[in-house]
Amino acid sequence: MNYKETMEYIEEMTKYGSVLGLENMRNLLQCLNNPQEELKFVHIAGTNGKGSTLSFISTVLTCAGYKVGRYISPTIFEYRERIQINGKMISKVELAAYMTRIKDAVEQMTEEGLPHPTPFEIETALSFLYFKEKKCDIVVLETGLGGREDATNIITTTLVAVLTNISMDHMAFLGETLEKIAYQKAGIIKNGCYVISAKQETTAMQVVEEVCREQQAALTVVNQAGIKSVKSSLTKQSFSYESANHILYKKMEISLLGTYQIKNAILAIEVLGRLQKLGYSISEKALRKGLLETVWIGRFTVIARNPLFIVDGAHNEDAARQLRDTIEFYFTNKKIIYIMGILKDKEYGKIIQETYSYGTHIITVTTPKNPRAMPAYELAQEIQPYHNSVTVADSLQEAVEMSYLLADKDSVIIAFGSLSYLGELIRIVEHRDDIRRDTHGRSEQD
Repeated sequence: MNYKETMEYIEEMTKYGSVLGLENMRNLLQCLNNPQEELKFVHIAGTNGKGSTLSFISTVLTCAGYKVGRYISPTIFEYRERIQINGKMISKVELAAYMTRIKDAVEQMTEEGLPHPTPFEIETALSFLYFKEKKCDIVVLETGLGGREDATNIITTTLVAVLTNISMDHMAFLGETLEKIAYQKAGIIKNGCYVISAKQETTAMQVVEEVCREQQAALTVVNQAGIKSVKSSLTKQSFSYESANHILYKKMEISLLGTYQIKNAILAIEVLGRLQKLGYSISEKALRKGLLETVWIGRFTVIARNPLFIVDGAHNEDAARQLRDTIEFYFTNKKIIYIMGILKDKEYGKIIQETYSYGTHIITVTTPKNPRAMPAYELAQEIQPYHNSVTVADSLQEAVEMSYLLADKDSVIIAFGSLSYLGELIRIVEHRDDIRRDTHGRSEQD
């Protein structure tokens, strides 16, 4: 297959949906001679913060001189973002070549009467094969959904299992209580591996501790009280941190914004400290450089200024609460225009309740090309009992133009609710800014 045929094949595979369980994945990987067995992993599960934590860890390891595989989902701009080595996406040629081999394995399975793998199983298997043949020193990967029965959980060579914040999300698949969700997330903990966890709510923490005892896995919980001397601007943040093992990290800097990113950074610091004890050479210089250079688009990311335009993938109650806290921290008494696009299977009512009061005006959009999208008109109807200034936009382009018309230079525009539309929205804003610079002269913007 060439690249065009590969993308058509990927689109065709969506009809196989999403199925939890590991048997299908096991069969597919056996057809590929189990490439995952020759890799070492940092495996990340949790409700929010997985991508940011993964990016911190993998960027620092790259700065330390390692060849680092990175497997993420969902993506912002294009499919190939899912599979990266040292921050560089798999090429179109390589994606086509590896997908052709995966397709052959899938056809072998179906000829033997085995179930057809899901799209996530296919791309996960491809990533393992790619990372193995590219001889990655270590792979940092995040779960797709849950943990225990997620396709990524087929791995057996986990060095460190990482648990970010665990909260309510995907209840139809993972369970209706925090304990049940925590049990699914904690399923990535392998016998004898090391576990680094964010500070969890009591009920979730009890589940994690119990699974660690069952698996004889050593648990470290971040010392959230050890965060000191926090300074934040709209370009970077600095902090000091006394780790769970009483190691003091002074004046660390990160470029990721949002009050919650410091918590993700200290989780990454604890993971990297454990990797050092396992023999990975990570200098203080590499640690500082990697943390500062980490980029994670889609979590409180500034994409334009004058007025300030921010995108944030706050797609569940906890993420909405984090967004609310960050707005309170940065933008007291600012005029804020929201652009909201939410999937209909999310807790949109709770997302609205956490955020509506900070918006001067709310523009609703339908997330494009997504069958799970909540229509903009229906979303507006849900918001109207809470807010008296809501407008429905027919397209992302229209939403962006409306937001600029409503804003002055001191206003803040924030687009949030689902990661799935942010890539296209970012392109629209960047294109608009390019045109404006060409019209008014680049020197005005420099």
